[in-house]
Formats: sequence, structure tokens, C-alpha cells
Amino acid sequence: MKLGSCYYPEHWPENLWARDAERMRAMGLSLVRVGEFAWSRIEPEAGRLDWDWLDRAIDLLGDAGLEIILGTPTATPPKWLVDSMPDMVAVDAEGRPRRFGSRRHYCFSHRGYRAECRRIVTAMAERYGDHPAVTMWQTDNEYGCHDSVLSFSDAAAAAFRAWLEARYGTIDALNAVWGNVFWSMEYRAFAQVDPPHLTVTEANPAHWLAYRRFASDEVRSFNAEQVEILRAHSPGRANTHNFMGFFTEFDHHALGRDIDIASWDSYPLGFLEQFWFSEDQKRAFLRQGHPDIAGFHHDLYRGCAGGRWGVMEQQPGPVNWARFNPAPLPGMVALWTLEAFAHGAEFVNYFRWRQAPFAQEQMHAGLLRPDDTEAEAAHEAREAARVIAQLGTRQPAAAQVALVFDYEAAWVCGIQPQGESFRHDELTFAFYSALRRQGLDIDIVPPDADLAVYQAVIVPSLPTASEAFAQRLAALDCPVMIGPRSGSKTADFAIPEGLAPGSLRTLVPVKITRAESLRPGAGEAGDGWGIERWREDVETACDGEFVTDNGSVAVVRNGRFRYCAAWPDNRLLDLLVKRIAAEAGLECTRLPEGLRLRRTAGHVFAFNYSDHAIDTAPLDLGDPDIGARTLPPAGVAIWPTR
Repeated sequence: MKLGSCYYPEHWPENLWARDAERMRAMGLSLVRVGEFAWSRIEPEAGRLDWDWLDRAIDLLGDAGLEIILGTPTATPPKWLVDSMPDMVAVDAEGRPRRFGSRRHYCFSHRGYRAECRRIVTAMAERYGDHPAVTMWQTDNEYGCHDSVLSFSDAAAAAFRAWLEARYGTIDALNAVWGNVFWSMEYRAFAQVDPPHLTVTEANPAHWLAYRRFASDEVRSFNAEQVEILRAHSPGRANTHNFMGFFTEFDHHALGRDIDIASWDSYPLGFLEQFWFSEDQKRAFLRQGHPDIAGFHHDLYRGCAGGRWGVMEQQPGPVNWARFNPAPLPGMVALWTLEAFAHGAEFVNYFRWRQAPFAQEQMHAGLLRPDDTEAEAAHEAREAARVIAQLGTRQPAAAQVALVFDYEAAWVCGIQPQGESFRHDELTFAFYSALRRQGLDIDIVPPDADLAVYQAVIVPSLPTASEAFAQRLAALDCPVMIGPRSGSKTADFAIPEGLAPGSLRTLVPVKITRAESLRPGAGEAGDGWGIERWREDVETACDGEFVTDNGSVAVVRNGRFRYCAAWPDNRLLDLLVKRIAAEAGLECTRLPEGLRLRRTAGHVFAFNYSDHAIDTAPLDLGDPDIGARTLPPAGVAIWPTR
């Protein structure tokens, strides 16, 4: 695995470039990402391309032995371009234009902006496509960041109408499957259909689902245009895009089919602070991040582009964008790096090389401080490079469990959650975390993945489960766990004939007659376990495997198939995972709080996310080759596979 940094030569005096490159190499770095925000310097005015400074930077970095990931600059169109076609900016759900002055100020559907993107990407690819130092391309930057996937501009409305006509064929077909007879919402022509915003109250959920599918397709086609250009003018170089954490606004699996390597931007402390984690968890993992945040995304994005993936941005210190921004515990930057290595990353880039003393990100730490001295993470990058060199190449071990994750499922649950605490991402993460607490390795895969290679399959929630998916599950000979709300909607957001779980009823013969969302504290208890947030009334001839003290059926089992008719608490999740693992012949290891394992073909890694030392002797692995048997906070230990 290669280590690198994100570097912006246009931010620094040119007399620093050579010394920066030398210091990167001395630190153990061999990659550098440049260019993804440099459009205004590449083209300071329309048609005048200034390559000289970038030529010198790329030549200098390459001559220093650094491989370059070159970014296309389309995330930050310059002011002159926005002024030339003001309607290229996105429009938010309140009808307000997303103005110039930061980044991502464009609409994916604006055909004029797309043409400008093709022009600048072609110019870059023609100039640097065969440069020996350029080994990879990054398209744009963080599609969708700052709520920029959904645009409600005139350009988006026109593109949406064309998308609807291609999908439904006739307006009568659209009216029928959307149920537009309700509230007299019927249309007489596709030209009458607007984006689903600024309605008096909730818009038709089928309308919203169609708009989310459309918007996701726009992101994918925008990216595909750039990839096609890069492959034509820079053959043999991989291309990637850097995805984000807990972000589901477009289908990453679909876009991942068009790129060579999936990458993501890893900010464990920021994600812990910004998302649903409890106050107790935020205090316990304040400087470490939740022990499953990084692993979840490593496993998710490994499944997006045929198994090839990397970390494009790794947090090296305090960030600038969360509600609170603590510094990592000493050792955590090295731990996060080695955990990515254990999960099979091809590279990890630290964001950023030097902390900027100006503009929006001046409070975001780097490997160097603004005064050019080394920040705390610099020695941890050296240590990670040393350990990686000692270990050499590696292959991840085959994961035992598949966790099925569907972006469309997240849209369905978000459009009509039926309770403010039902978050599809959180439920999926809860199942993932329960598997990791038992020491299991997981692949996170789309519904169309080959599931026959796994010893157990978990489907946390799949509202629009198709008949084809049900048939593929039926063909498996391993335990399968299906979570709440699965099979509860048709492809066009209606209740299926015969009620939920729809086509999945062939696996578990149940009928969901009613569902309710529960306030905090209003759950039900079983024998040492509980359900919370969501419960379903079940009609079935099968016996309930888990039934609450109130008589509510929480889990129904039919042979190797289970259906969970509630939001399970962690105790129930642990019981389910242990039972499923036993049936699958998998060895579970209940890990101490904060300890996580990951296996490669040749090693077992242990990572201590807790704030206290953990004795690994109960794991019965002996003395590690790297690290100590008693792991300090932020400690890593590595054993050879027996």
C-alpha cells in the first residue's frame, strides 16, 4: 500500500515545491494528489490556458519520485465561467440559487456546463495523459458534498421530464404507477411535471423516488463523460472518484461500475460528531472515532469498483467542519492507516500536506503546520510507512459474511421514514457493528452481487426487494437474515399486493399487517434483549424465534431464513449474530469494548479504539510480531496467520 498526501502547489511559493517533495519522500510518502481545485489558475480567463506552473509542478514532483493523482478541476468552476452562464448554478429546494464563493456551485444537469467540463478535461488529458509521473486520475471532487446532488433548476427540470418520458413512455403510465389519482395529481403531459419541491405539504413519495433516481443518474452520467475522455487520452492510467462518509444521495455502486478504483475521504472524528452516535459514544470515542466508522466505509467502498479501493483523504488532525473538532489520540493516525492496509486499500493519502493559513480550511490540520514545522501526525505517517514496508504486500482474507447495502433503500426510508429515528444508514451500521463485535470480517455488497460465496448473508433493510433478489436468496444454502421494512414497497413506491414483505414471503411466510414507529423509551423487552424505534405486527404460521414480554414477534425463523420485524437493540443483534454464526460454522470471538480485528491472507490485525489498555491474551493468538500483547489506547498488534 502506498502512502501519499494531498498537495496544492498553487497555494505555496514555488521555492517550497522541491523541498516539499523531498520531505514527502523522506517521510515515506510516494503519492501526491494535485489539481482538483485549480481551474482558475489553469484557465484564468476564457480560452487562455496557463499550463506553465502546473507543468513545472508535475515535472518536479515526478522527478522527486512521487506518483501523481491528477484531479479534474470541475468541482470549482471559476467566476468568469459562472458569469458567462449564470443559470449553470444549482438551485436548492427552497428555490434559491447556489451562488459563487465556495465550491460545488454547479448543476449536474446544465448542458452548457457539461460542455465546458468536457473541454477542460480533454485539454488536461491531452496535455498530461502520457506524462510518466501521472499514474491515476481523480474525477471532480466529492460529488454531492454540501447537499449538491439535488438541484431544482430549470435545467434539472427539463432533464427530469426527458428522463421520465424515457422511463415511463406515456403520461398515463406515470399517472398509474405513481397513484396520481390521489389528491387529483394527474398530469396530461410530461411537460407539466415539475421537480418535487415547494409543494404545500409532502410531495408524492413516488415522485420523490423518481427524482432521486434521476438525480443519481445525472451524477453517474456526468462522471462517465469525464472517464470516457480520460481513458481515450490517458490509456493505462486508473481513474477514481473520492466518495464521502455516510453519504447516500446517489448510487455509488452504479457509479463505481464506471471507474477503476473507488476511493473515499476518511474523517472518523468528524463523522462521529456529525452523525447519529449517542452522547456516551461521542465521549467514549472522542479522539478515536467509533471503532466501526472507518471499517464500515472500507468494506463498503471495496465493493463499489470490483474490489479496488483506497483512501483519498485521511484525517491527520483536527478538522474544521464538525460541530466540535478534537485532535486524534496519539497513535490514531497510524492506526487508521494500518486499518486501511488490513482492509485492502491500495493507497492512503493524508489531507493535507501543509495546513493552509488562509480561506475556508485554515483550521484543518495537515502533516505540516502553516509555519512549515511538522505537526503531530507526521511521525505517525513515518511509523505507518515503516510497518507497511516491514509487512510487504498482502491480500485481504475472504470475508465470511455479506452485508447487503442498497442506496435506493436509503432513499425510500428517507422519503417516508414514518418515524424520525428510522435511519437506513444507522440500521445498516448497527448490523455491521454487531458482526464486528464478534470478530467477523464482512463484505458490504449491492443486491446484485454474487452471494453464493459467503457463509452468511445479512439484509438489514431492502424495501424494494425484487422477485429476482428473492429467488437468488432462495438458491443459497447459508443462513440469511432479513431486516425490517424489507419488501414493503414496489419499485414505484406503493404497498405490494399481499402486503409486506412482498416477494420475500417465499422465504419467510409472514404478512406484515401493521407497522408503528416508537418514541425513545417506548420499546419492548424480551429475555435480556429488546426492540426499539420500530415494530411490525406479524401474521405467520411459523413460531416466533424472539418474542417480547408483551407478545410481539420480533424475529421469525423459517429454516435458514429469518425475518426481523422490529428495530433490534444491540443485545438482540448480538444474539442473532452468534446464532447465525454458529449455524454457518463461523467462529465468533466476543471482543472487548473498543477492540476490533481484521484478517489478511497472512496476518491478523488488532486495533484498540478504546481509551484504556486491552489485554489480547484471551484471543489466543500468542505474542504479536508487531505491537504488544497488551495494547495501549490507539495501539495496533499484528500476528502471522496460523
